[in-house]
Amino acid sequence: MTGEITTYEGKRYTLPEALSWKFEYTCGVPCDSFFVELPWKIGEEGIYRKATRFTARENGKTVFTGVVDETEWSLDRKGSRVALSGRSMAALLLDNEAQAADYAAATLEDILRDHVAPYGLRVGEKIRLPACQNFSVAAGSSEWQVLYDFVRYHGGVPPHFDREGRLVLAPFSNAGEKILDDTVPLTAYTGRERRYGVLSSILVRDKKRRRAEEVVNREFREQGGQARRVLTMSGSPGERAMRYSGQFQLDKSASGRRRVELTVPALFFAWPGELIRLDRTGCGENGLWRVLESTVEENARGSSTSLVLAQPDVVI
Repeated sequence: MTGEITTYEGKRYTLPEALSWKFEYTCGVPCDSFFVELPWKIGEEGIYRKATRFTARENGKTVFTGVVDETEWSLDRKGSRVALSGRSMAALLLDNEAQAADYAAATLEDILRDHVAPYGLRVGEKIRLPACQNFSVAAGSSEWQVLYDFVRYHGGVPPHFDREGRLVLAPFSNAGEKILDDTVPLTAYTGRERRYGVLSSILVRDKKRRRAEEVVNREFREQGGQARRVLTMSGSPGERAMRYSGQFQLDKSASGRRRVELTVPALFFAWPGELIRLDRTGCGENGLWRVLESTVEENARGSSTSLVLAQPDVVI
């Protein structure tokens, strides 16, 4: 892996070969993050303290682009080292608070102009999204929350950043499946069933119309689940909007019920959003899964990719 930093002065520096590194990739929030440990020559700390951006490449391909959050240099019996850590470009939207606003009819172009473009972010692939009538930005919302509310709730697409640091407003691709069978070595494996956090029902209250509607996860309720939430809608949502809001929250809570975690002794085995078919002897979780998180690291112990898998229709 080769790394490069960019300072707030706009200067670029190629980093020495890393002693160890770790990249954590997700499908949204928490956003991607990185940690890199390098040999440090005394006197170079003046460069590292100015670093604001980080880029990593593996075999000529960019594998991470992000914001430098912290640099640290140290000297001990193991030698002199400098460590850099940070997050993906989504950090710029997460760290900035949006101004409260009301749009009579918000379009994607409006949202990108007001809540993304001011931070110099590039936009990659995007699909056509419908305008949203009476879209409001609540006081205290982050720029990321504004983007997510518009793109996910009203467009049905989970926003995310690619490895080049571009904002992507398109569904994760379902093209192809990676097969994880007995020919692929594993160094760790865990299957998990978690009932906590899964909702059995949501009571959606419409204050303006003084009505309420209950949306139920019948499968979970029949399996003994008892966890209700009350969602109060302001304004005047119609029946379809009430059903969608409640059903979306139910589906999102249920998406965390089943998980598989495993580690492959190889670099960049799979990326978030990709589909993996488990087909292993003696595996109770065989079937189709979607990568929710991918942690890739290399250190003195070797190389590995650790994956968190969820159901293929997981709500992100």
